[in-house]
Amino acid sequence: MDQEKPLILSLDTSTSCSCVALTAGTRRNGEVLATLGLTGGKVTHSRRLLSAIDWIMQESGVGWPEISGIGVSLGPGSFTGLRIGMATAKGLAAAAGKVLLGVSTLDSLAAKCVTTRLICSLLDARKKEVYAAFYRCNNEGLSERVSEPVVLAPAQLAAVINEPVLLVGDGARVYADELRSILREKGLMAPAALHEPSAASLGMLAAELLEKGLVLDLAEGVPMYVRSSDAELNLLKKH
Repeated sequence: MDQEKPLILSLDTSTSCSCVALTAGTRRNGEVLATLGLTGGKVTHSRRLLSAIDWIMQESGVGWPEISGIGVSLGPGSFTGLRIGMATAKGLAAAAGKVLLGVSTLDSLAAKCVTTRLICSLLDARKKEVYAAFYRCNNEGLSERVSEPVVLAPAQLAAVINEPVLLVGDGARVYADELRSILREKGLMAPAALHEPSAASLGMLAAELLEKGLVLDLAEGVPMYVRSSDAELNLLKKH
């Protein structure tokens, strides 16, 4: 393993999939050392996350002194999942004396795609809405975000797309028929294997943040919800 490449332990709990990975380096020069993901099931993120991290480090032979930083998904996504992921990442970073690096779930989805088309990352936001952001690949084939994340109805999203687009994420899968009916030949669905978030993709993006010195404050780092939670909305209604 190249010791000059940042070694990142990353975790993503923004959806029903619990993902953990160990990566060395960035998207330009990186490699995946280990990755573990489990989607669905009756076991919650809080019950399987720490055991997954322990297993992946033991099996890869990596110790805490070798870790350069901890990458965590900021969201958007499941409010409960994001809180569990952030709390776990903060606890590990504080205990091990490591920096914390936050990466958008939408960014890590787009990072798996290489295309000349516009890229649209979509996550199912429930309530017949999606979280979405747009990306373009640069001359190196690396995705770069060209819009702010938003939450809106799939039809509203499709209405603003006026060029060939690659759709990726579970929001693209859930609302595939509706999106296809509006976009027609402009819309292309990414391969099914790319729709789940990837902790490995997240880890390499986190290494890029580390190179730029863009770390999260352990006390102030919070998930990126994009919209208010049901509890927050209900509280606002009372007042």
